[in-house]
Amino acid sequence: MPKYYVLLGSPGAGKGTQAQLISKKLGLPHISSGDIFRENIKNQTELGIKAKNYIDRGELVPDDITISMIRDRISHPDCSAGALLDGFPRTPAQAEALDEMLKEFNGKVDLVPYIEVPEEVLISRLTGRWTCRAEGHVFHEKFNPPKVAGICDYDGSELYQREDDKVETVTNRIQVYTSQTMPLINYYQNNNVLVRVDGTKSIEEVMVDLLVALSKE
Repeated sequence: MPKYYVLLGSPGAGKGTQAQLISKKLGLPHISSGDIFRENIKNQTELGIKAKNYIDRGELVPDDITISMIRDRISHPDCSAGALLDGFPRTPAQAEALDEMLKEFNGKVDLVPYIEVPEEVLISRLTGRWTCRAEGHVFHEKFNPPKVAGICDYDGSELYQREDDKVETVTNRIQVYTSQTMPLINYYQNNNVLVRVDGTKSIEEVMVDLLVALSKE
């Protein structure tokens, strides 16, 4: 039977990085809802055109369109052994729709790793980013500091902080994610498929913990 996993984690938790690493280790495709949207819109598929109409009006894309895109992707031969889902589902309603859809492929959500990181750590990770004005090189005051504060190592241009890297914006993003995702976390916890992983460790350590959790299910 195919294995389907849903990876959860707030902005700054390293979910995208881990999804790519785990995908390679397990030999399962990494299915990012954001990537699927962009691909369908770029290729002007029927679903992509429908989705774009909602996006252009500033509205949320209905669940049935999103789940149809996911179904189409999972129907590809490379997903015959399963897939790692990232960015979908976002709500219990979407999770229920996913459960129903996966039955068509003789599968179910086998495990939901949730990468947990305290809010103060997330804020530290996300607000330390500085970008150079000339070429957009990215530095981090803690993890990848420039040789000279405020100056890009590569072209000598000024470093500045983007609006979405500022404390107020980052704090709001994290709080919105947490409030929106909590019902989903409770849903999967009630279904006994949620496993919590400490996201404060190094990238390599988190990857190992994820692989251990996935190997036990």
